[in-house]
Amino acid sequence: MSVRVGILGATGAVGQRFIQLLDDHPTFELATVTASDDSAGKPYREAAKWRVDTPIPEDVADLTVRRTAAEDVPDDVDLLFSSLPSSVAEAVEPELAEAGFVISSNSSNERTADDVPLTIPEVNADHLDLIEVQRDERGWDGALIKNPNCSTITMVPTLAALDDFGLKRAHVSTLQAVSGAGYSGVTSMEIIDNVLPHIGGEEEKMETESRKLLGTFDGAAVTWHDVEVSASCNRVPSLDGHLENVFADLAERPSADEVADAMRSTEGLDLPSSPDRLIHVFGPDEPDRPQPRLDRMRGRGMQVSAGGIQETARGVKYNCLSHNTIRGAAGASVLNGELLVENGWV
Repeated sequence: MSVRVGILGATGAVGQRFIQLLDDHPTFELATVTASDDSAGKPYREAAKWRVDTPIPEDVADLTVRRTAAEDVPDDVDLLFSSLPSSVAEAVEPELAEAGFVISSNSSNERTADDVPLTIPEVNADHLDLIEVQRDERGWDGALIKNPNCSTITMVPTLAALDDFGLKRAHVSTLQAVSGAGYSGVTSMEIIDNVLPHIGGEEEKMETESRKLLGTFDGAAVTWHDVEVSASCNRVPSLDGHLENVFADLAERPSADEVADAMRSTEGLDLPSSPDRLIHVFGPDEPDRPQPRLDRMRGRGMQVSAGGIQETARGVKYNCLSHNTIRGAAGASVLNGELLVENGWV
């Protein structure tokens, strides 16, 4: 089965990751790319300042970039992946969904809307059925599904593994790579020999999105988890890979080994982009792992790594890491797209 797909915002950092991940994909055939009006009409190779560590696929390089508008997307495209800035996406994505397109979006707009699925397939695949509610309420023939923020998606799989121990509170401090800010987001003079102890909007995203992702869906609505999440988000001079220090308060008092076993037991899905195991856990003999440079590409960039697990007076503390532009962005949207196909929404 071949599913024709398009990329909205294909020339940016995440858009380029989409193109890399869709090259030779077993299900998806890239049929169209869109960007700003300034890039429209140009061959992709001329419109994009390509910075991904593989060449532009030849069949993509000559694609003509289209405007990001419903009337410019070909009718025979089955699924759209969005890497648009949220300020653009909040207007364009609803227009496309109303026009009948199904959109798997990395953009931050509407992630916490009541009728929009916010999904990590290995954690809360059942939330995808919110699409029925969304279509009823909005009168759309298409649909809009979101993946979470790049820092949220690193932590939440580990918290989901702890939920059976009575997850009460989670405190997290992030060490986030510069690629999370896009190519022009942080200048070299700001970040070299430095740490930036604030990332606008990031803490709020972690504190809200986590509760929705861990919530329960009853067929009509998602009841958010009552876990209290507090976050401190910091930009550090690593290129890719967000490392996070998590302190979880639990009703029970599991041992470090029990926590490690719970995390290891989180299996992947039978989807092309899902790793065999969602979380790779380092044992006590490797207390200095995970590290961005060594571990961000585990599971082709789609696996979360955890380590440094220690018991505390209130529960447990540990470190976790994932690749922020693959599992945390483009790869997460591609995986959601695979879930949409698997469940018959595309």
